[in-house]
Amino acid sequence: MSDELWLLVEPLLPAPAPKLVAGRPRVPDRQALCGILFVLHTGIQWEYLPQELGFGSGMTCWRRLAAWNEADVWDRLHAVLLTKLRSAKQLDWSRAVIDSSHVRAARRGPKADPARSTEHARAASTTSSSTGRASRSRCR
Repeated sequence: MSDELWLLVEPLLPAPAPKLVAGRPRVPDRQALCGILFVLHTGIQWEYLPQELGFGSGMTCWRRLAAWNEADVWDRLHAVLLTKLRSAKQLDWSRAVIDSSHVRAARRGPKADPARSTEHARAASTTSSSTGRASRSRCR
């Protein structure tokens, strides 16, 4: 992650809560963010995040992602980046796409009638027998 991007992200992150018990030192936020981006970019599972990369454990990165999500970091970062790009005149709206699954409909459509059955008689059960008692044949 570039220093320029980190300078935009760092002020948006919540202050860490005080540690209640002694233990390992906290993984720095920048390293945890790099771990989060690595997992999201590569698609590997959190538990397989390589320790050798220095991002902390996958669980650490996952918890930090959840905490930052709860603190609304991503929406605020999105707004900051849009403002920065807009002021630099680097937004190209000619290539923008709106996904209709995320756009609320203005009005509800007509309510559909329930589907009618096309069967005239009730279907036979495949799990029970109409006889009083089922018998088992024994192979000898």
